[in-house]
Amino acid sequence: MTEPLNGDCELRETAEVGYCRHTLTTDIRHAWFRLEAPMFFARCSIFGLLVAALATGPVAAADPPRSKISVGATLPLTGSEARIGGFVKEGYELAFEEVNKAGGLQVGKQRLPVALTLLDDTTNQATAVSLADRLINSDKVDFLLGTYSSHLVEAQSTVAEQYKVPYIQGGGGATKIFKRGFKYLFGTISPVELLGTTLMTWINLQQKAGKLPRPAKIALLWENTAHGKDFRKGVSDYVAQSGGAYSISVDESFALDGKDFSALLGKVKAAKVDLFLADAHLPDYITMHRQYVASGMCHKVVSYGARGSEKGAIDALGPENVKYVLSGVWWSAQLAAKPGPSRDFVEAFKARFGGRAPEWFQALAYQSAKTLFLAIQQAGSVDREAVRQRLAAMKQPSLLPGGPLEFPAALGQQAQNPFVVQQNLPDGKAPIIYPFDVATGTGVAPNPKCGN
Repeated sequence: MTEPLNGDCELRETAEVGYCRHTLTTDIRHAWFRLEAPMFFARCSIFGLLVAALATGPVAAADPPRSKISVGATLPLTGSEARIGGFVKEGYELAFEEVNKAGGLQVGKQRLPVALTLLDDTTNQATAVSLADRLINSDKVDFLLGTYSSHLVEAQSTVAEQYKVPYIQGGGGATKIFKRGFKYLFGTISPVELLGTTLMTWINLQQKAGKLPRPAKIALLWENTAHGKDFRKGVSDYVAQSGGAYSISVDESFALDGKDFSALLGKVKAAKVDLFLADAHLPDYITMHRQYVASGMCHKVVSYGARGSEKGAIDALGPENVKYVLSGVWWSAQLAAKPGPSRDFVEAFKARFGGRAPEWFQALAYQSAKTLFLAIQQAGSVDREAVRQRLAAMKQPSLLPGGPLEFPAALGQQAQNPFVVQQNLPDGKAPIIYPFDVATGTGVAPNPKCGN
């Protein structure tokens, strides 16, 4: 809140004009009001009230005329995350095309098109940071949409916070990103910790049904990033609270972009565990699972966190080798089975991209852009602070699981929508098997390939 005004006025007088100055403790340090000579001796308190209204009242005057709203973003269009960066690009582009085909955004009395300036951060932290600075200070964008991958978002979002530019993203779900007290960072992506918890919840239901052993031994592998540490915490906390139903026999990290996981998998094989739970980005999932299959291992449950049902992975590994892999994802096109925002999005995406169904990457990118657009319209302004306030107060229907999207301040302005669990089945489909109210199929446990 604005602190009280200094009650004293400093008066200046010329032959014909007087000035009254009120000193503030906000960024508006001095407000000078021109007084014609007959008005000069009016009490300064009148003008103090006027200054207070300007300093603490509703946001700012109407925006000056402009030709467009400019939004900037970087994505890993080359480098190790290039494939997913391309998916996120599709989600952004669809959202921008839709709003421009509708005539743009209604901002006060103006209807303005939105323009996206998109740069390649090459899956590199330093590049993501420098390009965000360029977008703000050289390209003069009004707002930022986020890049993809937690380690890139974590670094890049510091630039947006420094310059007080609203930054909304669906590509970095690590809880660490949202524990820094940032005011301008908003995440449409639920925490990775919740991913580990959700997978364990489904596994526990199978154990209670007598399909999995009690106690069950777990191999827990996780990439050595904030993303992987959150997954580890979600699983580990669940195990600690299970009353002895589970134990973790292997608890090992690995570096991103690994080329050889044989030593790590050797530890898993020697431990003779029941459940194989790993958290990995797509390239590491493909490499690790190829070596897992070659090792001859088979476990009652196999999961690579959010990876498993992607077409790119199935094409790389072969359908036979990914049967019964379990995955937890932030969104699935199967949510379009019921009328609502997901169905509308899937139909629009297929029409734009030749009948191809979207994955969660495109969905969260699309949702992020649409949420920014809504906040701009609600603010009736491109004033960054006004839009930030609208995002902070946001509660709107969305295509995400669980319905409304909001950004709880107590959780760092990160959405908390539930995950959906999918499983690759022999017919080539990967139905949603949990939560049961949105399920499109029934999960299988234990893994029949293991002969259990």
